[in-house]
Amino acid sequence: MSSTLYDISVASFVQGLAGVTEVMRLGHEFYEANGKSPNEIVASRLRDDMLPFHFQAQAVTHQSLGAIEGVRQGQFGPPPRIEPLDYAGLQNLVAETLDGLRTVDADELNSYAGKPVIFRMGELEMPFTAENFILSFALPNFHFHAATLYDMLRIEGVSLSKKHFLGKMRLGL
Repeated sequence: MSSTLYDISVASFVQGLAGVTEVMRLGHEFYEANGKSPNEIVASRLRDDMLPFHFQAQAVTHQSLGAIEGVRQGQFGPPPRIEPLDYAGLQNLVAETLDGLRTVDADELNSYAGKPVIFRMGELEMPFTAENFILSFALPNFHFHAATLYDMLRIEGVSLSKKHFLGKMRLGL
């Protein structure tokens, strides 16, 4: 059985965002159980030259539902600058993105298979097919930011495991 554009994109993003949702839920519980505010992590960074936690959460939404919109439009770029949200706002953003992905019509998205998608950032232009854009750009970026978010909470002491990160896997033969 071959995978469709919908399978490699929306189904993968839904699984990943379900993991991010669980990781963030456990992070929130950890902070509250320790008498702290989860907002303490929002502006923190793993390293000075890396973007903060709030960007990591915003990036998973941009690299998932935003990437689907990029496929539809035939172009994609860096995320727009938005004001940092608090922890609850980031959780809501992830939840809204997950809800939005669940409304994507599989047939409509699959109709974009083989179509061009151009990534633009300033003068840089990178041409992809829709499938290659998802597989070699959007998914790796999505997982990078999801893993960074996970790692930042893990470093803080949140009890997380790989099963939380993975979300609900699509099992079956």
